[in-house]
Amino acid sequence: MPFPSVLRRTVPPAVLAATATLTGGAAPSAFAQAQAATRTAMPCKPGVYYYVYKANGVNFRTGPSTNYASKGLLYKNDWGKKVASKSGWIKLQLGTKSRSGLPKNSTGWVAKKYLSDCVPMQFD
Repeated sequence: MPFPSVLRRTVPPAVLAATATLTGGAAPSAFAQAQAATRTAMPCKPGVYYYVYKANGVNFRTGPSTNYASKGLLYKNDWGKKVASKSGWIKLQLGTKSRSGLPKNSTGWVAKKYLSDCVPMQFD
């Protein structure tokens, strides 16, 4: 039986490690570890790698406007490498298979308002 969508959220391994450190070394659950292992961690290089963060069901389009057809949908934490930009749109090459099934390395356009570039964090 599949898990409810609330339980299918993924947590990057780095976040799991930070959580364990902050909670006094308590290990994350086996379920959380398995979920984290199923997704490829997003590389972080600001201005190069972007991920969907504001909405689910964002159109992945053939061109940089709503006048272009949608190739499919992207969901929170789907990510890709920026290959071009134009007038508030970013062309991405997907870094992994999207949650909706779009293949890795597919290219398409997403409105920049739905994307965020990664922000490196340093914990000292």
